[in-house]
Amino acid sequence: MNPQAKLIFAISLLLGTAITTSSNHWIMAWAGLEINTLAILPLISKSHHPRAIEAATKYFLVQATASTLLLFSSMTNAWYTGQWDITQLTHPISCLILTSAIAMKLGLVPFHFWFPEVLQGAPLTTGLLLATVMKFPPITLFFLTSHSLNPTLLTCMAILSAALGGWMGLNQTQIRKILAFSSIAHLGWMTIIISFDPKLTLLNFYIYSLMTAATFLALNSIKALKLTTLMTTWTKTPSLNAMLFLTLLSLAGLPPLTGFLPKWLIIQELTKQSMAPAATVISLLSLLGLFFYLRLAYCTTITLPPHTTNHMKQWHTNKPTHITIAILTTLSTMLLPISPLIYPLS
Repeated sequence: MNPQAKLIFAISLLLGTAITTSSNHWIMAWAGLEINTLAILPLISKSHHPRAIEAATKYFLVQATASTLLLFSSMTNAWYTGQWDITQLTHPISCLILTSAIAMKLGLVPFHFWFPEVLQGAPLTTGLLLATVMKFPPITLFFLTSHSLNPTLLTCMAILSAALGGWMGLNQTQIRKILAFSSIAHLGWMTIIISFDPKLTLLNFYIYSLMTAATFLALNSIKALKLTTLMTTWTKTPSLNAMLFLTLLSLAGLPPLTGFLPKWLIIQELTKQSMAPAATVISLLSLLGLFFYLRLAYCTTITLPPHTTNHMKQWHTNKPTHITIAILTTLSTMLLPISPLIYPLS
């Protein structure tokens, strides 16, 4: 793709995100979301592969539907209350439609079907944008309207997302699909707490974005798209594979690593809100995700390639490991000891 075109799309992505996150008016928020959608479409379909074109088409249709629902929700609220302010969403029908629209934008259950397919059709770098940057504006709208939304509905959607995200990722061999289902499960953790402590949702999103960025960039560096390819990468970059192993365990939420921090705080807050059963259920469901993270981590650290591989082994990386990956993987594994400092900052 032309560098000038890439620059325009990148600036458009930043502009759309900035407009949505800083707006008070529903029309401005909607305009920012539309700019974001139109800017990411060429990046998804840039390879001109039929799967990439299909992914871009699916993404466009889903996001256009979600934007329509969001606009309809805000118009309904304005019709009944005379308010276009994002924080003044009070009409119950508008709140229900908005919850559906944002769930569709994010890929929450039951509107999750498009996300694994789109991520599978997109390149790894675009997949990183889809899993992190593109979710920030809808999460911001969730944050601003959290006091108006139905907590029972959000809790049900969150538990279903954690269940299906873990369950459907179990039998996948494509790494991008595994990371897509991982994203759906993480969104469940963010959604369950948003009615009670919205700042915790943002903290969870920031830490999730950090770990996902480290994982995607490491995988992009070693050019691994399938588990069979990942099994033969140890000989190329042992140190990068070792850090990828730790990052994947952090993404699973194992205790001494950064990923345990948001889960710990969310379980603590749910218990304070007399929601110990929900906390227990979502904690048990995270064990499903732990299984496929451990499988990914195991494939990452296999030191001898299996004898049944039917592809050419790559003995060298296509480009040197960037300093960004080093910083991100370090942050993804070592932030837990300074958690008393991180939580007040959020």
